[in-house]
Amino acid sequence: MDLKNSTILITGGTSGIGLELVKQLGEKGATIIVTGRKMEALEQTKKRFPKVHTFQSDVSDPGEIRKLYQNVVGQFPELNILINNAGEMRLIDMQDASYSLEDLTREININLSGTIQMAHLFLQHLMKKPSAAIVNVSSAIAFMAYSSAPVYSASKAGAHAFTMALRLQLKDTGVKVLELIPPGVNTNLQNGWVLQPNQSQMMDVDKLVAVAVKGLASDTPEIKPGMVKVLKFLSRVIPNALMNFGHKEFGKFKQLNKQINRTV
Repeated sequence: MDLKNSTILITGGTSGIGLELVKQLGEKGATIIVTGRKMEALEQTKKRFPKVHTFQSDVSDPGEIRKLYQNVVGQFPELNILINNAGEMRLIDMQDASYSLEDLTREININLSGTIQMAHLFLQHLMKKPSAAIVNVSSAIAFMAYSSAPVYSASKAGAHAFTMALRLQLKDTGVKVLELIPPGVNTNLQNGWVLQPNQSQMMDVDKLVAVAVKGLASDTPEIKPGMVKVLKFLSRVIPNALMNFGHKEFGKFKQLNKQINRTV
C-alpha cells in the first residue's frame, strides 16, 4: 500500500498499539482518523498529534458504528484503509460468579463483533476504491488459548478465523485483507491486572508497530514479529505443552484474585 497517500481510520487509536500506529503512520505522511470511547483521551491524542482527525465512537455499539460510518465517509471520501485495532483484555476466572452475563462477553463485543461489524459496513465504501485494505489486529493468543483470559482468547481466535475467511472472499477485489498478530506488548492493556505479565516476554510497542508499518507497506497478509512466528509453529507441533505452560499463570492469578476479593 502507498501509505503516504492513504487515508487511514484507526479504531482504539488513543493508546497502546493504536496510538503508536497514529505516530508512525503519521510520520509516513498518511492522513489519520482516530476513534476512541473517551473524549478526554481523544483530546489528548489531538493535542499530541494536531493533524489527526478524531471521532468519539464505541465499536461494541452497532448504532455508534453506523453513525461513525456516515460521519467518516461523508467527511473523508478518500478513506482507503481501515485498521480494526480497538481491543480489551481481561483476566477472568470462569468460576467467579460475580461476573454478570452481560459483562462477561465484553471482549467478544469489542474485539470480535466490533471488528466484524466495522469491516462489513466500511467494506461498502472501500470496495469503490482502486486500492484499499482492511487490517484486523488479532493476537498470538489466537494460536494458543490462554487460560487466564478465556474470553479474550476466544475473541482473538475468532478474529483470526474471520480475517482468513474475509481474505478469501475478497481475493478478487481491490480490497486487501491483512492481519497484525502481536505477541505480548507493553501497553496499558494490562493496567489493572492483579497479575502483571513477565516483562522479559513482552515486546516494546514501537518495535511492534515498526514491523506493522513495514508489513502494511508491502501488503503482507499476516504481519507478525519473529516470536509470533515461533509461537505459531509451536502451536502446531506441541499445542498442549504450549497451553499448559501458559496455564501456570492461572493458578497465580486465581490466588491473587481470591486475596483481593477477601479484602473487598
